[in-house]
Amino acid sequence: MDSSIDLLRNGAWLTRERVRLVALAVMVASAAAVVFLVATSDGLNDFLGRPLGTDFSAVYAAGAMALDGPPATVFDIVQHYAREKAIFGADAEYYGWHYPPFFLLLAAALAMLPYALALLIWQAATLALYVWVVRAILLSAEEPGERKLDPLWLLLTLAFPAVFVNIGHGNNGFLTAALLGGALLLLDRRPVIAGILLGLLAYKPQFALMIPLALLAGGRWQSIFAAAATVAVLVAASAAIFGIETWTAFLAATRFTRAIVLEQGGAGWYKIQSVFSWVRMWGGAIPLAYALQGVVTLAIGAALVWLWRSPTSFAFKAAALCLATLLAPPYSLDYDTVVLAPAIAFLVGDRMTRGFANWDKTALAVLWFMPAVARSITQLTLVPVGTIIMLMAFVVVLRRGTDEVGSFARWQSAAKPLN
Repeated sequence: MDSSIDLLRNGAWLTRERVRLVALAVMVASAAAVVFLVATSDGLNDFLGRPLGTDFSAVYAAGAMALDGPPATVFDIVQHYAREKAIFGADAEYYGWHYPPFFLLLAAALAMLPYALALLIWQAATLALYVWVVRAILLSAEEPGERKLDPLWLLLTLAFPAVFVNIGHGNNGFLTAALLGGALLLLDRRPVIAGILLGLLAYKPQFALMIPLALLAGGRWQSIFAAAATVAVLVAASAAIFGIETWTAFLAATRFTRAIVLEQGGAGWYKIQSVFSWVRMWGGAIPLAYALQGVVTLAIGAALVWLWRSPTSFAFKAAALCLATLLAPPYSLDYDTVVLAPAIAFLVGDRMTRGFANWDKTALAVLWFMPAVARSITQLTLVPVGTIIMLMAFVVVLRRGTDEVGSFARWQSAAKPLN
């Protein structure tokens, strides 16, 4: 009989029935929690007095302010909070607006609708995009004549715990995952469209650290130019529609985001998935936190450049970039871990085609389940399990890529004719 270690190493414990039961349990529990919140709400606030979709309240209030004008007031904390109180009640908790002015284009469109309907459309539309991209990634690993996915993929995609975290916050994790995953999927076949998708991702500027680095390392010039042009168009369009002063106000507001939300942990250390938050949560000074985050970011960047310049499988490159995108910035929240779904899809598609190595199945299962417990365990124990697991996953992906490059080099050496 296999020992426990052997079962974890070869992944034999991860039977199809066990996977299905766990995924069903997670999805049913998550769906029940969402139904409870909606059923016990007044259509605007939940039973605890919080706006449904919590963080989405900031987007909706900002959109309403942009419609009423002047749009630059969106970045005034006092006025933004006053609008949230006007919509959600005098006792409403403050949810901050930290996005660049071009995200106001979407916020203003949603604010034209009643709040509950806007939240429903926002989450349903972006969830559909997320599911479509994960399906496309898995299909891309199949042989052209055998494109028939196991129905279990849909359950695992919807039950992925980060899905519930994002729905609970009414946030943009689905959109972020769809844009990044879709761009990686199209990078070889449609580099310009891939670049446009990456340019649209600029509403999360903290995620711009690793993506340009990977594209440069891979020589993806068409995508780089398309992404840069897309950002330029977004900046110009938002300045034309909302006024250049919105950009001045946004840049001024970033000081509040940095000082209060990040450095003082205004969002909660247990929600932020980064080495910076880890250091601050353990009482480290701000300079130390920046220094250690910088060391980790440089190391991840160097590894990513090597991987993207190597002849290893694109699945490893794509998964590594998804992980690096979350790990490199000091500010990455738990709802952003929806981005792990495309990473897992790339890895699963590759392994289903070429076979799983030791520990692969267990590592993927841990990464899939991590968002379910990252916040609660970190809050209770001060152990940042989300950050630790993602760092370990990045190392595993890098190791697999290194092994594949070594195998490729040996094959090339053996294939050379003898003189």
